[in-house]
Amino acid sequence: MTVGVWILGDQLWHNQAALNRTDDESALPVILIESWQQVQQRPYHQQKLVLIWSAMRHFAEELRGAGCQVTYTTSADFETPLKAWIQAHAITELRVMAPNDRPFLRLIQNLQLPCKISLIPNNQFLWKETEFRDWASSRKRLLMEEFYRASRQRFQVLMDGNKPVGGQWNFDKENRQPPKGKLNTPKALWFEPDAITQEVIEQVKSLSFPTYGNLEPFRWAVTREQALQVLNNFIEQRLPTFGPYQDAMVTGEETMWHSLISPYLNIGLLHPLEVIQAAEAAYLEKKLNLNSVEGFIRQIIGWREYIRGVYFYVDADYFQKNWFNHTQPLPEFFWDASKTDMNCLHQVLTQVEGSGYAHHIQRLMILSNFGLIAGISPQELENWFHSAFVDAYDWVMQTNVLGMGLFADGGVLASKPYAASANYINKMSDYCGGCKFDRTVRSGENACPFNFFYWDFLARHREKLQSIGRMSFILANLDKMSPEELATIRQKAADWHLRSQ
Repeated sequence: MTVGVWILGDQLWHNQAALNRTDDESALPVILIESWQQVQQRPYHQQKLVLIWSAMRHFAEELRGAGCQVTYTTSADFETPLKAWIQAHAITELRVMAPNDRPFLRLIQNLQLPCKISLIPNNQFLWKETEFRDWASSRKRLLMEEFYRASRQRFQVLMDGNKPVGGQWNFDKENRQPPKGKLNTPKALWFEPDAITQEVIEQVKSLSFPTYGNLEPFRWAVTREQALQVLNNFIEQRLPTFGPYQDAMVTGEETMWHSLISPYLNIGLLHPLEVIQAAEAAYLEKKLNLNSVEGFIRQIIGWREYIRGVYFYVDADYFQKNWFNHTQPLPEFFWDASKTDMNCLHQVLTQVEGSGYAHHIQRLMILSNFGLIAGISPQELENWFHSAFVDAYDWVMQTNVLGMGLFADGGVLASKPYAASANYINKMSDYCGGCKFDRTVRSGENACPFNFFYWDFLARHREKLQSIGRMSFILANLDKMSPEELATIRQKAADWHLRSQ
């Protein structure tokens, strides 16, 4: 029997399950495939393509350096090169670590190959799918906070026996400060493209199918060594003051104190356990502020593990959910930031065009919030998110965008819709100061679209929103509005959609 290993583009880890199931890894034939068909499924950000292909090529070189028999190929599809490789190496069993995306799992299951295909359980996460299912199956609500506490206890992270270090589980109230005065933000760690990356950049420049965003400057890490440098830089320079302003948004500040490691976690260059251990060790050894360390660890051991678990726990038709029946088309400015006069959207979308990145509040409270209150189709907006971000995958974006951002699942993830007017944006950013629209006006000529869409959203869905307890106070404010002003607001929302079509 000859075993071969197929390594997928988001499984670039030497200890990944399909690769480390033998004492002699170098004896295994290994294949990595760049598929043109795969990357034409949507107009991906050009920097996402460079990141994945360059990281794959660097990983292939590392495996060759370790003595592995590596085949690296570019093809229209996956099946054709797999068949040729299987025949050339007389492979009788093809091992693949189970993919994180359902569509790719179906692709593997539908391959017609002349050998056995063995799907090895994925080990790039802390919770196995079966373990999450066991946790979730006995609960009426899949509350992330409960999962987070269970994760902390299970892996003994920031724990003092059975109690959380510091006497409480989270420090959200300390981590939601608005940006005030001059913020001394640390510089992000970026990298110059090497010869392999430059070759990939030239390849992406020559593509004939639609893509999104700016290709250069390309500054992302493409190797584990570089990804570890980014992690270490975060722990040393950014984590000590990460907490207080992690929700803040400032013009010209693309990264603030955020870690910038999600692209590397999602393709295997970093493992969540080593990230968590590095943050906890910094807290213990350097006496860092607990609110910063806990807030960061919660993003990894709590939210990231949670959304991946939910993705495989819910039914396969989750991507079709549309609780509010929103059907408005995605505005053109999501693909071209120059086409919006709303400064907050212009700032964030310009940033995404340039790097394929925006931090979590920019994604939730600017991009998703607008999509929610404006009634944009959840599926169209999720497709854009999947196309636009360097860290985007099916398991990432379906739960984050459809569930958390748009409440399209009716409350599987979130306890209420994350809908907000310009008041929130003004509080947590400086975007409103440079905008042509008036953040204080909801029905006048220069009214901020976030204002009239917000109140229109509440009015449109009042009956459904009444069933959500946390919305009662907000709906009471809606009831205080005069019928005349509400009618004006709703007409402005309708007119905006007509003009944008």
